[in-house]
Amino acid sequence: MGVVVPMEERRAPQASVRPLVELTAADMRRVNQLILSKTGSDVEMIPEVAKHLIDSGGKRLRPMLTLASAVMAGYSGDEHVTLAASVEFMHTATLLHDDVVDESDMRRGKQAARMVWGNQASVLVGDFLLGQAFRMMVDAGSMEALDVLSTASTVIAEGEVMQLSAAQSMETTEDDYMAVIRGKTAALFSAACEVGPILAQADKPTRDAFRYYGLNLGLAFQLVDDALDYGGSKAELGKNVGDDFHEGKITLPVLLAYRRGSEEERGFWRSAMEADASQNDAFDQAMHYLAAHDAISDTVARAQHYGERARDALAPQPESDVKQALLDVVDFCVARAS
Repeated sequence: MGVVVPMEERRAPQASVRPLVELTAADMRRVNQLILSKTGSDVEMIPEVAKHLIDSGGKRLRPMLTLASAVMAGYSGDEHVTLAASVEFMHTATLLHDDVVDESDMRRGKQAARMVWGNQASVLVGDFLLGQAFRMMVDAGSMEALDVLSTASTVIAEGEVMQLSAAQSMETTEDDYMAVIRGKTAALFSAACEVGPILAQADKPTRDAFRYYGLNLGLAFQLVDDALDYGGSKAELGKNVGDDFHEGKITLPVLLAYRRGSEEERGFWRSAMEADASQNDAFDQAMHYLAAHDAISDTVARAQHYGERARDALAPQPESDVKQALLDVVDFCVARAS
């Protein structure tokens, strides 16, 4: 069996999101102010729970994508700030809900809200934030943007339910897995990138370009996350390494190792994922099988494929600093696991 080398020990220099951060800095200050104002409530627990997660960090990549895509498409108004805040609220709401479903202890390197206030509060505050997100979509005054983001909300929920249905089942196929990540992750990336050109009243080819950029970036992002769960670090993930395994989540690294393994190995995966994946020795054994069948590196290779598709989607667009920053984001997302 091959030796598993932690990713942090073999990582190539990473691309950076800094150009995107710098280009969107002024608008992001406005987004952050709007976020803070919209977390206010007379119900004391709501701002407490919301701010616990919002203040815990995160790159705020999705709202930055909304801002950048709007500017790149030629928008010069203010509603891209409103929609960017809406996108971040949607994302934050899903994190609160996900932690309850997954029974997660950590989020972004600190205690998950459910560990501080309980599951009920996390779900209900997530609902509050989702409601605020929809109010901001209406405030932006674009029915097309509202349609895109509300559709994404539905697709995200479908993806989460699909993942719940597939959990702990080794009958899950790669197509099932791709459908899950397309829904739970890529849908919001796609919508976040498309609403900017909608505000700019861009033509259909431009809207399509940004939508496909976001979709493929989201797929690459989630594939890398799933690889990092078996080869990353706690700092990178903001949660414990191996959480997906212990929760019985059927991700691509597991599927590849399962399909490529011997009957004895497949028996291990069925026992570990469908019965009890909580033991550390089972995780150690899983890591050996993943290495033996190149499951992590091949998952990263799939991410690189979708990263190239994201880059191709923007290729016809005029050259600009914003375009280059969006291409750098693709490199950054994939380089996390290279």
